[in-house]
Amino acid sequence: MSAQVLDPRQIEALVRQALQAQLGGSPVPAPAAPRLVVNISARHVHLNQEALDVLFGKGVQLTVLKPLYQEGAFAAEQAVTVFGPRQQMIAHVRVLGPLRDYSQVELAFTDARFLGIDAPVRLSGDHRDTPGCFLVGPAGGLELRSGVIRAARHVHLSPAEAQYYGVKAGDLMRLVVESEQGGSLEGLICRISDKEKLEVHLDTDEGNAVDLVRARKVYLEK
Repeated sequence: MSAQVLDPRQIEALVRQALQAQLGGSPVPAPAAPRLVVNISARHVHLNQEALDVLFGKGVQLTVLKPLYQEGAFAAEQAVTVFGPRQQMIAHVRVLGPLRDYSQVELAFTDARFLGIDAPVRLSGDHRDTPGCFLVGPAGGLELRSGVIRAARHVHLSPAEAQYYGVKAGDLMRLVVESEQGGSLEGLICRISDKEKLEVHLDTDEGNAVDLVRARKVYLEK
């Protein structure tokens, strides 16, 4: 005889029903949904120390322009120009901090096509078989032999938030956007750690496709 495996939300519903019965029919409130933030992540660059030294000069440190939603992350005042193989360029591409142990360029599909770069969809840090580009800053330029990606759409969650949705790291979720030209986006990859809080990251193409800036309501589904 096979047994049915219940997900955490089904178990929670059963527990509430049992408690309600014991309390004589008094309703047991469901836990409040965590606050969902959905942000468009425009084209940007991550740098390591060596690249920062070449592009901006030795001794220069990233300076904070604006803190981002994830703890410790920020948009820096520094920006670079990205050149592709067609000699096309995109100027003033923002550097995000803090520094990493690798350099990486994250583009939307239309950005990559404009530059003539066949950028694969990857999670940040996955540079297997990725193309490169040229970066130019105020102090110099360098060639990245790899590291240009289209960031896979993803959702950051703390362990408690992951438990609420009944997901684990690597699971896929769906984002539903209610707007004048809304829709749903499949395949958001769950990224879970104690340092993260609930936030969906989309690129500019994806955000524009569902009219995110005019959204009346956004929610996640497993």
